Amino acid sequence: MKKDIILAGVGGQGILTIATIIGEAALKRGWQIKQAEVHGMSQRGGDVQSHLRLSDNEIWSDLIPMGQADMILSVEPMEALRYLPYLAPDGWIIANSNPFVNITNYPEMDKIYAEIKAIPNHLLLDADNIAKEVKASRAMNIVMLGAAIKHLGFSAEEIQASITAIFARKGDVVVESNLRALQAGIDFQA
Repeated sequence: MKKDIILAGVGGQGILTIATIIGEAALKRGWQIKQAEVHGMSQRGGDVQSHLRLSDNEIWSDLIPMGQADMILSVEPMEALRYLPYLAPDGWIIANSNPFVNITNYPEMDKIYAEIKAIPNHLLLDADNIAKEVKASRAMNIVMLGAAIKHLGFSAEEIQASITAIFARKGDVVVESNLRALQAGIDFQA
């Protein structure tokens, strides 16, 4: 089994945290993992993306070829569109509907949503509001991870264990907040 995932967003939105959580779960399974990150101008709200390749067999490259990504998981809607050429014909695009408008010529939201909805396998959700509803406003990225979990091939328990391990040093309050956000994303997908 293999999974090729493009993680996309804007600096500070938690893309690399998502990659760390998924990677931890994959390593616990004994899988191979390769990751390539591009941080862009992340400290100024620039785009951030990561190629995350997971497999129970050898992985030879850390970059996902065009047209072969199983998923684009984007915490910013316009950034999801930037990586569409990488998406496999049967791939999933899971995107946050809440934009991070950091440029003066940001496209009209209706046009962005229409392009995302034109992909047969898509999920568009307002992860920011969902995170606020479960009192985990800083965990929008984890809501997105929860919404994607069904298509990642990991169980909720595997991802929960990774979240617990990764955030344990920050204390129980942070762990519980992230677990609530994960469950809210899972519930949205259900």
